[in-house]
Amino acid sequence: MAGNVDVENLPAGARIELFVSPDCPYCAAAIAHYDAVGMPYESHDAQNDLAVRERMLAYTGADPTVPAIVVDGKYVSSGWGRPPRG
Repeated sequence: MAGNVDVENLPAGARIELFVSPDCPYCAAAIAHYDAVGMPYESHDAQNDLAVRERMLAYTGADPTVPAIVVDGKYVSSGWGRPPRG
């Protein structure tokens, strides 16, 4: 599924999980976008919480790039922007 979803235009009601690093500017941009459009999300600190990091790496196939975005329980992409950076 990765790469096939427009993470900036998700359908209303989508369950969004963001695996982030607190100092990552791309993570901040993703969070700011979802806040601006009123889209609820769960944010998980993948830098400072080992269990969260392991969960993220399981979703991403060991790709450490953040933000890692999971929608409705399925990993869709890592990074933010066009092209995604992280």
